Amino acid sequence: MRAITFDIESISDSNVRGRVDVNEQELIVVAIHDSETNEYSAYYKEELPRLWPILERADMLIGFNSDTFDIPLLNRYYPGELAHIRSLDLLAEVQKVLGRRIRLQSLAEATLKRGKSGDGLKAGEWWREGKKDKVREYCIADVQLTRELYDYALKNKVLKYKDLREIRDIKLDISTWEKKSEDVPAMTHALQL
Repeated sequence: MRAITFDIESISDSNVRGRVDVNEQELIVVAIHDSETNEYSAYYKEELPRLWPILERADMLIGFNSDTFDIPLLNRYYPGELAHIRSLDLLAEVQKVLGRRIRLQSLAEATLKRGKSGDGLKAGEWWREGKKDKVREYCIADVQLTRELYDYALKNKVLKYKDLREIRDIKLDISTWEKKSEDVPAMTHALQL
């Protein structure tokens, strides 16, 4: 099964904190891990046509908060419909069990014993300062964390988080994660633009 783990960095002129409106965001970079090649790569907005054939050959997209943010935002740039590709949102999986959202930083620290290299607001500042490579590296680092959390969950059937002073397990049902979906046929060719 070919899985693409991915993350997006975006910017917005809106200074509202809290819930981010996907429609106000402008995509700046997409980072991926391709399970077929075991390589990490990143694509700036102008390079997205090189990303589409990779996504179209994927059996599954793996992300963190990807079903409500990354996929809808990326879909605004994609000439087709990314909802046709099966997705696994680790945040949604955690929320199903806990009934609440847990930050990627919290999961990574408790599960992997290391955290993120920055945050999305800082990435926006770096972008405005012209530090494109720093944003790219930050996005790839988030993909690495997401991929490592996915692999950890597959092996251990849990992720961990810190609840006040204790590290607690989030028991996950991973039984369908690696099964190839028969409901949605994988795309096998790039769209002609």
